[in-house]
Amino acid sequence: MAKLKIEDLKKIKERIHAENALREGDRRVKVTVHMGTCGIAAGAREVMNALMAEIEEAKVADVVVTTSGCMGLCSREPEVTIEIIGQEPIVYEYMNTNKMRQVFKRHILNGEVQTPFVLARGREKRD
Repeated sequence: MAKLKIEDLKKIKERIHAENALREGDRRVKVTVHMGTCGIAAGAREVMNALMAEIEEAKVADVVVTTSGCMGLCSREPEVTIEIIGQEPIVYEYMNTNKMRQVFKRHILNGEVQTPFVLARGREKRD
């Protein structure tokens, strides 16, 4: 195993700080990329990579990206859920890298839901 360098330790520190910030409520947006085997086969990994690149390029610190398994709608994969504080969640379907970039720039950064890609809005109400 290679020895850790100072730069490696700084990266680990930044990652841990970012994870803890989520728990402390410092995040405005949570993006869930649904990555069951069906999602991955349909391109969810590439969608997530495009999202991460956009976040890094924009130097945005208030967006957290998570993953989950299959939502049960395999024919509509890749799916991405956007949750912005104070707004209803939006589930996007048939995502690809270009659509993810558009959703990031227009919905996450500017608040404009990208209606042509929307599968569902809001949460299911349970008793």
